[in-house]
Amino acid sequence: MCRVVDLQQAVLAKNDACAHTLREDLAARGTALVNLLSSPGSGKTALLERELTLARSRGIPVAALTADLATENDAVRLARSGVPVKQVLTDGLCHLEAEMLGGHLHGWLPADTRLLFIENVGNLVCPASYDLGETLRVVLASVTEGEDKPLKYPTAFGLAHLVVVTKTDIAEAVSFDEKEFRANVEQINPGVEVVLTSARGGEGDGLLLDRALAARDGVPVHIPVMTRKSHHVHAAEDGQPCDEGHTHPADHAHPAEHSHGEHAHAGEHSHPHRAPGGPAHTADPDTVASSRS
Repeated sequence: MCRVVDLQQAVLAKNDACAHTLREDLAARGTALVNLLSSPGSGKTALLERELTLARSRGIPVAALTADLATENDAVRLARSGVPVKQVLTDGLCHLEAEMLGGHLHGWLPADTRLLFIENVGNLVCPASYDLGETLRVVLASVTEGEDKPLKYPTAFGLAHLVVVTKTDIAEAVSFDEKEFRANVEQINPGVEVVLTSARGGEGDGLLLDRALAARDGVPVHIPVMTRKSHHVHAAEDGQPCDEGHTHPADHAHPAEHSHGEHAHAGEHSHPHRAPGGPAHTADPDTVASSRS
């Protein structure tokens, strides 16, 4: 058991080091990364398509990378917005990792990108454990998923900088109790903002984009209590270098719970990490780039 735990910690330490490098590299070029996490079918792709379309209409340089176990369906949908989009097929891996992400961005991400949206694999367990070098971590839940979702997935919701409720146009039909949902979010992540959206009805249009731009421009993001209370610092010499040969200190938040659930790997522990705070080539917005992990 000790070897399993040590291996997990080593993997997470390496991921944190790579995330630190990626965060610094993106900040140096003026790009903020927005990591979107949710269950399958939450409406994340529909909402993101609207936000990307809005960003393009405003003249804001944005790009999106979407990860899935199989198919390029989400990338095709997002490409309708007219912004650069890349599909990553993980071939069964239930989350993205910072080193993997950095490799896919190299040589693809347009140099003037202000916001990079990452649509993580649909799953609230594994992705919560991996810092991708994001400036803003957003967790989404649809009104159809139940008010207790934050209590069932405390790591995902507990480390969010922003919580987005989707499909509010059908809230009444499914008897969604907004007050109870907000109370459950507050219990897990006190003080985090909760915004309501509907890709069909138009509620909350532009809110995600506005919050992302604010974070990119230096407006402080919410700091989850779970991060403040639980993180500990690993010295650089104890970490694992990423593929570029850099080693950096990494902050880990290790809550007590051991999460199992949607697409969880056998034996995988949930160890969430604190998210923040060569030349690229411009991609053709009318084409979808596709890669396998």
